[in-house]
Amino acid sequence: MLEAQRNFVDQLVSVVEDRAVDVVLIAGDVYDRALPGLDVVKLLDDALVRITQAGASVVLTSGNHDSAIRLGFASRLLERGGVHLRTRVEDLDVPVVFPLRTDGSTGNAGDTSGVAAHVAIYGVPYLEPRLVAERLGAENANHFDVTLAAVERIRRDVERRAGSGPVYPVVLAHTFASGGITSDSERDLSIGGLGAVPLDLFADFTYTALGHLHGRQELAPNVRYSGSPLAYSFSEAKHRKGAWLVDIGPDAVVDVEEIVWDAPKSLATLRGTLDSLLVAGEHAWAESAYCQITLTDAQRPVQAMERVRTRFPDTLVLAFDPEGAGARTSTSYSNRLAEAEDDLGVCCGFLEHVRERGASDAEEAAVREALEAVRLQEAEL
Repeated sequence: MLEAQRNFVDQLVSVVEDRAVDVVLIAGDVYDRALPGLDVVKLLDDALVRITQAGASVVLTSGNHDSAIRLGFASRLLERGGVHLRTRVEDLDVPVVFPLRTDGSTGNAGDTSGVAAHVAIYGVPYLEPRLVAERLGAENANHFDVTLAAVERIRRDVERRAGSGPVYPVVLAHTFASGGITSDSERDLSIGGLGAVPLDLFADFTYTALGHLHGRQELAPNVRYSGSPLAYSFSEAKHRKGAWLVDIGPDAVVDVEEIVWDAPKSLATLRGTLDSLLVAGEHAWAESAYCQITLTDAQRPVQAMERVRTRFPDTLVLAFDPEGAGARTSTSYSNRLAEAEDDLGVCCGFLEHVRERGASDAEEAAVREALEAVRLQEAEL
């Protein structure tokens, strides 16, 4: 999906330039694995260079898919170029501070001229409870307690800074807040849903930008998920991918605008018999889409994927759900084994069991030839 990701980066940079965006917030996952491929690392490098060249700073946290240590490499050096990494627990209450001038414009981090207030952006990486509970002083090693401990640290820092003037805290966190709608693409943060943290932990911040869930969604006016820039599973076929453009003005007035990313390909989930799918006119739009297709033929068609791709060349997932399968009273595989007269019967019985269609003459001949080759090899040994 590299080309699709490059297309997204092009759109992001265009928005930064056209809307004079001051800061781009990336709430993890940056990668989809701890050891990303070289081409993916290069794509991130290109994206960060282009964003900063367009005039924006970047604040970035690590997610549960990322290796926080690898992603945080050279963080002090990158900060000089306007890329602020927050991948360490020790840095979650060390904000990136931007001055908010009396005219509502935002200055560079550290600039104090003509300042009416400061926007302090706190980056909270994914907190694995078993690894960080003791370091955070959390009472228990669970998502609620470690997130609570992290938030309390941030609140204390906000209170300390408020003594020198108004501070508008923005929290960037990779977590599962209660009320968020999941999709198949997210890796569970815990077992049984116990990883969800209460929404009110973030209620008193000026804005909270969350990462982890792939669907862009508003949990509260000041708490939102931007979602993933692209769909990464067919459960996201109906998602409207995009971002939130957040404008923080004097007196912490927050305006939020929807930004939409154009996907290079649509997602289609189709269902029906093979013959009907190949001719149905209402599916013409899916011929250029990434497709997940479920065939409902009573018997699994021969060369099903090859035939499907004659019309839907970008079919990525092909499943089978025969109509009336629940009512079918087929012989169990163990019974088929017991009834088989020889090895050929075992093999052909397996074919019939898994696809509800017996072996053809050509398939039976191929299996017989393979079994004979095995017998000859064993005889030679």
